Amino acid sequence: MRIGRFQVEIFSDGIQRLDGGLMYGVVPKPLWEKVQPADDLNRVALDMNCLLIRDGAGNVVLVETGAGPKLTERSKRNFGIEEPPKLLNELARRGVRPDDVTLVVNTHLHFDHSGGNTHRDGDRVVATFPRASYVFQRLEWVDANAPNERTRGSYFADDFAPLEAAGKLELIDESVEILPGVRLDRIQGHTRGTQTVRVSDAGETLFFSSDFMPDRHHLKLPWIPGIDLFPLETLAAKKIILPRAVSERWIVGFTHDVPRFGRILEQDGKLRFEEVAQ
Repeated sequence: MRIGRFQVEIFSDGIQRLDGGLMYGVVPKPLWEKVQPADDLNRVALDMNCLLIRDGAGNVVLVETGAGPKLTERSKRNFGIEEPPKLLNELARRGVRPDDVTLVVNTHLHFDHSGGNTHRDGDRVVATFPRASYVFQRLEWVDANAPNERTRGSYFADDFAPLEAAGKLELIDESVEILPGVRLDRIQGHTRGTQTVRVSDAGETLFFSSDFMPDRHHLKLPWIPGIDLFPLETLAAKKIILPRAVSERWIVGFTHDVPRFGRILEQDGKLRFEEVAQ
């Protein structure tokens, strides 16, 4: 997908399976199961999507790193992950080596978005992308390092703590343009420090939603995951962002949908996602 001078690609690190009730919150199962059928354990299949952004001037930005290679067998069973991580193979298919990546952006630090930040090298846990700075919100860093009883099951310290000692962190506050045309915006809802990504150039904008809105099924305003820590703030943000995405014809990619791009269209007061060719 070309966005002006940027080449932007979306791909999946693999599939996880999470409880459908967790993903759809107050929405009754007879409604959400029509669009996303559950398995016999009531789980729905979710891609763990990553975004690759290249500007042709040497900047190679990776947004999200998937679940990574460090999960225990127990964690893999709990989260329905059956395949090895695909991140490095997908990058290699696109001609990108780990030391080519200059920036890694995590929309937040849950394991399925930051697990590939690091890997084990013998007894050490080291950065997977040795030349890159790792960019996320300061609030997310604070909360990930001091999880509570509700949040600690989603944060695995080996995914992010080693980056501090290695001098790889770039903590930001609120909204920042990390490169000309690449903007990060904090949207409190899923977590305090969740951020979205916007790539803009030549009159086009691409929006990567983060778990603020994990897939196309969450376009409806009340369809908000039960895991969101601040669901009413998610709702308020959707009321602002979705009309803008429609009116400005943003190209949109989701973190947990089939890896593809599309536009959000409104017809008779209802929103729908229409895929566009990459």
